[in-house]
Amino acid sequence: MRGPTIPSMPRKPKKGYFVRGQFVAEGSELDLELKHELKGGEGASKTELKRESTELQALGEALLTLRAGLIDPLGLDEKLRDALDEAKRITNFEGRRRQMQFIGKLMRGLDAETLDAVRAAVAEQDRVPAEQTALLHEAERWRDLLIADDDALGGWIETHPATDAQQLRALVRQARKDIKAGPPGEAPRQAKAYREVFQIVRAQLDAHDNADHAAEAAAQARENDA
Repeated sequence: MRGPTIPSMPRKPKKGYFVRGQFVAEGSELDLELKHELKGGEGASKTELKRESTELQALGEALLTLRAGLIDPLGLDEKLRDALDEAKRITNFEGRRRQMQFIGKLMRGLDAETLDAVRAAVAEQDRVPAEQTALLHEAERWRDLLIADDDALGGWIETHPATDAQQLRALVRQARKDIKAGPPGEAPRQAKAYREVFQIVRAQLDAHDNADHAAEAAAQARENDA
């Protein structure tokens, strides 16, 4: 004999709301996307939100390699700084991945001005190696030109008066002798004079580059004070 049927308990309704006839559960991806739109992300899509999240996480990765002189002025809060320090200590792949996700989450809490400052600091650090590579190529070009052309030697000394002209002329003469003594058309890259001409040129180009940066910084400071 069958017993009385026990009515099933109604399921607890999900918390949420309706948008254009569609139910949106609280905490769902659609809910987060709609809230983002209300906060000013007009027209934001899931793809755009994912792109933003990925960009902020990559920015967090870049912060790990930022030198102290660039990261300290950013004034990042202690929680983010501690998270970055912890990420540097983690060697386990999965642990580091989770830590970087956490850092990305903290990055989303930064205001637009701070994020712009972070991007500028990362760009500044990336710019230095590129400039150093350009200076290296410029020094190599001048070394070869000075050894090959007397007019270039005179022009260099005129435009770089801090150069020890007597020393440079002597080194150029010796480098030319070394080239003549070696195989035809082949520069003696290991010869002492050849290397020292490059070192003199590189030092002068570095000095000019540093002076230019100092002038730019002074001009920027005057503009900020105005």
